[in-house]
Amino acid sequence: MREIRKRIDKIDSKILPLMVKRSHLVSKALGLKTKRSEIVDLKRINQIKKKVEYQAKRLGASPKLISDIWVSMIKNFINFEKKNFKK
Repeated sequence: MREIRKRIDKIDSKILPLMVKRSHLVSKALGLKTKRSEIVDLKRINQIKKKVEYQAKRLGASPKLISDIWVSMIKNFINFEKKNFKK
């Protein structure tokens, strides 16, 4: 169990900087939005969800699990944008 947790921690240390980079890009995108209604783009969310499910399946993971995690991340960034929208 200890070895598996070490391996998970190693992966997490690679994911975190990518999440930080993503958050910076989300902030930049938010700065370009002029209307609150631009925050949620359901068409794009559905496209991302399908792409992630397809890639997860190809990589041998549970498409539903990975998609649910991805959508959760997107929802959290949407909440961030809604809280920080200043126009």
